[in-house]
Parts: sequence; C-alpha cells; structure tokens
Amino acid sequence: MALDVTTKDCTALSDAELAEMADLCADGGICYEIGTLSKQVADWVLVTQVREGNRLRGFSFSTLERIGGTPCVLLGLGEVKRTSKRDSVLKAVIADNLRRALMAFPDEDVLIGTRMADPGAFEAFKALVDVIPRPGHKASGEERAWGRRLTKRFGIEADRYDDQVFTITGDGAEPLVFDHVSLKPEKTDADVAAQFDHLDATRGDCMVAFGWVMAEELLKYNG
Repeated sequence: MALDVTTKDCTALSDAELAEMADLCADGGICYEIGTLSKQVADWVLVTQVREGNRLRGFSFSTLERIGGTPCVLLGLGEVKRTSKRDSVLKAVIADNLRRALMAFPDEDVLIGTRMADPGAFEAFKALVDVIPRPGHKASGEERAWGRRLTKRFGIEADRYDDQVFTITGDGAEPLVFDHVSLKPEKTDADVAAQFDHLDATRGDCMVAFGWVMAEELLKYNG
C-alpha cells in the first residue's frame, strides 16, 4: 500500500491525531505522551505525517526559518514506527520537508538541523553534505558555533551543551529527538555509531546534528 504524506500547521492537529501519535510512540519508539506532544504544538509551526492507509507510520514537527539570515529547516520531535517499511517512511518525511524548503528558499543552500539519540537517525541526512558531527572530522569554529545556535533555538541551557562533541546532557526526561532506528543497524558504519557511545540514555542525553542540502539537490524535490 502506498504511503500518504501530509504537512500542515501544528495548530490544526486534533486531539485524536495527538492520541494516535502517542500510540505510535508507545509501540516500540521513545514513549512520548500526549502532554509532551501537545507542548510541541506550541513550540513548532508544522507537522508532517506519513500514513499507510489509515494507519500512522511516522511524523515529525518542524519549522522553516532563517537563523542569522541562513535558511534552515529544523526538525523537532519525530518518530518513525519500527516496521519493515521504516526506510520508506523516513524518506517520505524528509522529502516533504525538503520540498517545502525548496518552496521557501528557492536557489539557496539550506541547513537541516535536528537532535538525535540513535545513529540510525543519520539516515535522514542522506541527501545532505558537510554533515556535523561526522567521523574523522575536526569541527571548525563556525561549525561549533552552528551547534550552539541550534541548541539555543531548541531551548537548551548553554551549560547542558558540549560544543566539542555536539552533545546535550539530559535532565532525566526523554530527549526530544528525531527518533529513527535503522532497519539494518548492523550495516551502520561503526565510526558513526561510535559517536553515540558516550551518551547516557538513562539521563536523556542526545546529539545536535546538522548538514547542508545544496540548491541544486533541492530541485529534485520540485513537484
């Protein structure tokens, strides 16, 4: 069955949809409850939902904005259901966000940023270049500055963020990440996975990650 993708204003989410999103999260993902999801409605502008028939398979909150003049797509809390079609669901979520980026920022390179707690979430960045952090790369001062800008935008206190390893120290609550676990984690590059070894999942640690989609790459999402 084909996947159906929609993006709409967060304020248009119904209570039934929020309950459906909470049910998806409880079924094998990070267990975000309705209260947490409701707060995202106030914190974000858009929500993308992917359905297979009448079943929700994935979603993400997001916003398109400029930070210091730079066009950005920021992905907030998101969840991809752990099914055999999770790769297609992830691709659909990202493709719709990139399509909107093309509409909002034509002829510009766009920064895509999010938080993640599992290396599988890097699969969302397949269309991006200059991904940070990445194995074997020593981040420049400007790249570390972008990590700080995104952390501030996500509402994280500066003393909880380590800009050397792009890590947010948790406060004991579930981290508000783009949650995706690879269908084939054994194929994840060991060096990529190692970037997450220092995270304390019980504390709610997570990583700030970002990359760039080039203007010419965005043209592929026209239509």
